[in-house]
Amino acid sequence: MLMEQATDVRKQWSAVCDSVIHDKPKFIKRTRDRMWFSNLETMSEILAAYHFTAQKYVEEDGSITLSLNEIDLIENGCDEHIARLAMGNAILEYSEEYYNEYELYSRSPNRKSHVPYIFKALITDDPEQIGESIQCRDGKN
Repeated sequence: MLMEQATDVRKQWSAVCDSVIHDKPKFIKRTRDRMWFSNLETMSEILAAYHFTAQKYVEEDGSITLSLNEIDLIENGCDEHIARLAMGNAILEYSEEYYNEYELYSRSPNRKSHVPYIFKALITDDPEQIGESIQCRDGKN
């Protein structure tokens, strides 16, 4: 792999940052640790393959309940728009909590697979956009 030594990166920090932002990601090695340094646009492109999906249920009172498939979250709203917005907020809140407790959550067997969705939500950073991006399928009540 094309690894750059951390010592060299540290010495040329500004140039490396400019290169990552305007050119391409970098692979960096520090002793036994290997890292990837990228701008958010590149990360967003990589995460574009990940989509939030949910089962949509129409309740007896006409409200809409969304049950997210990728993360165990359920939200209800008086209509689909409100339910999507609530889910977008819930996803972003959970993502912030996950990131703040990353060492614990990323090692937990039932939460490990959430990582790409967490970073997708954090990079998007807009509950409405997250909610509107959810692909819904009708569920059976």
